[in-house]
Amino acid sequence: MFGQVPELMDKHCARCHEVAKSYSIKQDRDGWQATFNKMAGLGMKAPDAELKEIFEYLVKNYPADAVAKLKINECRAIELESALGLKRSQAAAVIAYREKNGPFKSLADLKKVPGLDPAKLEEKKDRLAF
Repeated sequence: MFGQVPELMDKHCARCHEVAKSYSIKQDRDGWQATFNKMAGLGMKAPDAELKEIFEYLVKNYPADAVAKLKINECRAIELESALGLKRSQAAAVIAYREKNGPFKSLADLKKVPGLDPAKLEEKKDRLAF
């Protein structure tokens, strides 16, 4: 299925940059779509069928690395802020709660921290390790 993709990438991507730069940053499907949208905005023109073939090749062969889970009982406040999108005060509240009450055993324990949005935590539960 992907036999001609390297030639297609040379044809369409090498006009503006090295082909290796096309896939040097591994991305998930949404990331690759954003890259394709950006390239289209910069003037990349190619038949839709060829773009689709290149896109599917990149999604399959250059996926994003798995994001490591956040060890909620070991992390620092800055990691809570960046990984969960918490405000500084919320991250500090998590640390203080953990120090006072001991390690979190589950998402339900984490939801007990005052000032946190349980729905927001629920959305990111797959990123947490207890």
